[in-house]
Amino acid sequence: MKERIVLAYSGGLDTSVAIGWIADATGAEVIAVAVDVGQGGESLETVRQRALGCGAVEAYVADARDEFANEYCMPTLKAGALYQNHYPLISAISRPVIVKHLVKAAKQFGATTVSHGCTGKGNDQVRFEVGIQTLGPELKCIAPVRDLALTRDKAIAYAEEKQLPIETTKKNPYSIDQNVWGRAIETGYLEDIWNAPTKDIYSYTDSPEFPPAPDEVTITFKEGIPVAIDGVAVTPLQAIEQLNRRGGAQGIGRIDMVEDRLVGIKSREIYEAPGAMVLMEAHKHLENVTVEREQARFKATVSQRWSELVYDGQWFSPLKRSLDTFIDDTQRFVSGDIRMELHGGRAVVNGRRSDTGLYRFDLATYDTGDTFDQSSARGFIDIFGLTSKVATERDERVAGEAK
Repeated sequence: MKERIVLAYSGGLDTSVAIGWIADATGAEVIAVAVDVGQGGESLETVRQRALGCGAVEAYVADARDEFANEYCMPTLKAGALYQNHYPLISAISRPVIVKHLVKAAKQFGATTVSHGCTGKGNDQVRFEVGIQTLGPELKCIAPVRDLALTRDKAIAYAEEKQLPIETTKKNPYSIDQNVWGRAIETGYLEDIWNAPTKDIYSYTDSPEFPPAPDEVTITFKEGIPVAIDGVAVTPLQAIEQLNRRGGAQGIGRIDMVEDRLVGIKSREIYEAPGAMVLMEAHKHLENVTVEREQARFKATVSQRWSELVYDGQWFSPLKRSLDTFIDDTQRFVSGDIRMELHGGRAVVNGRRSDTGLYRFDLATYDTGDTFDQSSARGFIDIFGLTSKVATERDERVAGEAK
């Protein structure tokens, strides 16, 4: 029996050519694996038939949209995860779910190797291969672009020579990755970080310069997860999709940043994540109402570390799993409603209510009904500032003795 290699398959030119390219280079049979994480475009059946038409001996396709939303996007939301305070981990969180299906297919079809389409310069090669090593430690990994010299020019020539059922066009100036959580655009003229992005690169968002009328939305959360929009029950996937449309129409969620890649270089990235950023903003404001002060302060540290781990391809790591336990505990009381106005590129919270909140009107008010004992404040301040006061007295004494 021939060796079998599982290939992460998108349906595009590069991975379509990779099927035959890998077979020619290794003599192995190729099994194409396509995973729908809400990237849109062609149906899974169309992608499946193309893979078979390009020479795959099997084609495994998975509709993972709900799985992705429930098990990957929602933990990201609960963590409040923004890498370098900006990036909502659009590509980073899709790789683990794809890896899960690649390993599942490898075991199902008796493959010994898993292949992906990443280059040797990016983060994704690490995310794929670390994930594969973790879930399928017996599996080997190869990358046709990195390991088998598959360039874009060679891919076009190969597709034309073999008459593969795939359109061969000159390279789009951008590298684009997208799913239901957002869209990532890089390369081309964007590599000059002085160049402003042009309007043609955006797809998930309309221009915020001339927005439609303000859109008021109420998002209901239960234990950190959106469960209704404007009073109508939704699944996590439906919540993201609806807020992608509504937030996108207002130009919300455009991000332009230079980020620190795991491989040691800085890279200019453009992101669109309207639904994700609306949910992140709403969730943050509900946490402000429901999460205790010291817990919230420490969660900010955990969020940063969680973001770095996931960005660096450590989704399945022991530390990330431990941090998930802490984060889930912080979400026990993050339930209630957030009212927001979506308009002109901004999602502004203007209303909050929660039956499990820590905000108490009787403690916060300065008017009649105030139950806060202001007479306690003087003694509290004396004790709270005592260490600084004693240190200052010491400093002044030592300085005086030195004269």
